[in-house]
Parts: sequence; C-alpha cells; structure tokens
Amino acid sequence: MSERRRDNKGRILRTGESQRKDGRYTFKFIDTQGQPRFLYSWKLVATDRVPKGKRECVALRDKEKEVQRDLEDGIDTMGKRMTVCQLYERYNRSKANVRPSTEHGRDHLMRVLREDELGSRRIESVKPTDAKAWALRMRRKGYAYTTINNHKRSLKAAFYSAIQDDLIRKNPFDFKLSDVIENDTKSKVPLSPAQEEAFLSFLRTDAVYSRYYDEVVILLGTGLRISELCGLTEADIDLEARSIRVDHQLLVARGGGYYIDAPKTRSGERAVYMSQKVYEAFQRVLMRNRSNAVVDGRSGFLFLSKRGALMSGSKYDNLFHRMVNKYGKGNRVALPDVMTPHTLRHTFCTNMANRGMNPKTLQYVMGHSDIKMTLGYYAHVTSESALDEMRRIAA
Repeated sequence: MSERRRDNKGRILRTGESQRKDGRYTFKFIDTQGQPRFLYSWKLVATDRVPKGKRECVALRDKEKEVQRDLEDGIDTMGKRMTVCQLYERYNRSKANVRPSTEHGRDHLMRVLREDELGSRRIESVKPTDAKAWALRMRRKGYAYTTINNHKRSLKAAFYSAIQDDLIRKNPFDFKLSDVIENDTKSKVPLSPAQEEAFLSFLRTDAVYSRYYDEVVILLGTGLRISELCGLTEADIDLEARSIRVDHQLLVARGGGYYIDAPKTRSGERAVYMSQKVYEAFQRVLMRNRSNAVVDGRSGFLFLSKRGALMSGSKYDNLFHRMVNKYGKGNRVALPDVMTPHTLRHTFCTNMANRGMNPKTLQYVMGHSDIKMTLGYYAHVTSESALDEMRRIAA
C-alpha cells in the first residue's frame, strides 16, 4: 500500500488535497459542469496560523465543506462567484426586445450598481443585511422611495433567476422595503367635484393658461394617459362617431427627438367615447394649427407648445407645476398635494366608478391590463356614492 500524502506538519491529506512548495494548500474538484476547479488557502484547518506577511483567509477544509454542500444541492460553484453587476447584466440579456423606456431604466440601475459597493460584490456573499444597507445608502443619496423600490424589485428578479439557475439558495432582496426605510410617497388622490370645477374655472379665465383649457377638459373626460394625448393626430379623431382611437403614444427619445410606441399595456388599444364637453373641446382643438412633424410615419399631431413644437409628457408635467402654483395664489379651493396630468386620469376613473360604470368596461376604457389596477388603485368610492348605490339596490 502506498504511503498517504502528508503536509509539512505531518498531517495526512485527503483525496484532492495537496500542498505546494510555498506552503499553500490546494483542493481539486469537479464542478457541476464537469470542469476541474481548484480551491486555495494558506491554512488547512481553522486553527492554523497564516504565514507571516500573508492575508488572513478561510481554511481549505472549510472551503471544501461549502463546495461539497453546493455539489450536493446542485449549486454552480463558479457561477455564484459572479458579481451583482454581472448577474444583472446576465438577467437583462435573457429578457431582450424591451421598450426604450425599460432599457433606459436598466441603464440607470446599472450605473447605480457600478457606483455602489454592492455592484462588485459576489452574489454568493450578498446577505439580506447587505441588500438593506444598499437601500439605506440609496436613500441617503437622495433617491425617492419609489425609485429605490423599483430598483429593488429588479434586483430581486435578477437574484431569483440566479436561484432558478442553481447559483445561490436564497434571495437577499426578498424583504419589504417599508420595513427598512419610510415610505414617504405622497398618496395620489383624485380631484373632488369642487376642486375640478374650481380648476377649470381658473383655466377658462386665466390670460396665460386658458390656451390649455381644452387639454384639461379632454383628460378629465377621457382618462387618457398624457403620452396618449400627446400622440393624438387628426386621423385618430372621429367627431361624427364621437370616438377617439387610442393605439399608440408619443414619447421622447433618449438624446432628443420623439418616437411612437405602442400603448403602455397590451390592453391599451381602445376606442374612447367623447362626452359633450370633450366633443366641444376637440372641435376647438381641430381648428388650431397642426404640426408639420412626421414621427415614425404619423403626422398631424394636435397638441403643440406656444412655439409650435410637439408637446410631451415632461412638458405637460412642467406646465401643470406652473399652472398649479399660479392657481394656488388666488383660489380658496385647495388642490391635492400631488397634482399632475395623471391626477386627471385618476379623477376620470374615480368619477366613472362612482357613477356605477361596470368594472370590466372601466378597465377597457382605462386601458388597464389588470382589473386590480382599476379597482384597487383608482376607484375611490366616496361615502355619498356608497349610500347612493345601496339605495339603488334596496329600491
């Protein structure tokens, strides 16, 4: 029988273990892909001392235990060593053909990861405490709760893909963000009838902002997304049938310019009816000058700035900020804390729900892919409307 191998201290080495001339220990094993891999350490067991001048390290046999556990569980012992940035990039490659807005969001998160210590960490080393510490750093850097939560959701999905691929066992981002940082997001509430009338009255008579009265009437009366309103052309309006065709949206391209995209959801293509007020507003809008711009084959856009440029969602956001500031200086009926073009969509949906519109019909009109969005996020039933509905059913 051949003599078993020993280290320089006379200890018997196990199968796969060896010691180099410089004293460092090596363990050779075959990974889940059938490839030979090696582990290294200056210590055979935890009680050994690291040679003078060498960095402290995990003992070889402790590393062997972890590898053996990984092999038994089918964990990719090398894949788990990729960094968080590498994992996120790998995850994104598996979900190609996304919208430009999604691509922009991915690029932003990648920049965030590269600038943060988390991005260079091996995924095997990231624990829930590390993920929570990342969220706290994001808040200290000034990121909004919603932004942090969106990024957390993306990272949770990336780590979940690593679990599915047997790279790691647990997801460090599987926690509730509000347990770590305060959710200071201001709730979005619809306009009350009094607020709606006061705001429209202000727009009707204001020397500067009266030119945007029709846009507000249309948004309040249709529930269109602001990007859908910006994309409307003369060809989308049928005054005779009192119908608006919604099958696209106008968005700002990265680096400048515009592009046409499909509606935000797969249920976004729809026809929206015009009330009398909306009908009259479109009559006035169609008497204005149309844009000469052609975007992805579409022309005749209806909503332009004072200088004749195409309007966009961000331009309307800025416009609403100025309008609300001016409104607040001379009107007694206060508006909601959060007042954007989306508030008008919010208001339309709430009004339709309070008037008893069938939920599935309302889902179609709003272009929601999930009725939970229609019912849970938009339908703010008031006590008055609840009483009216009970009276109607009891009659």
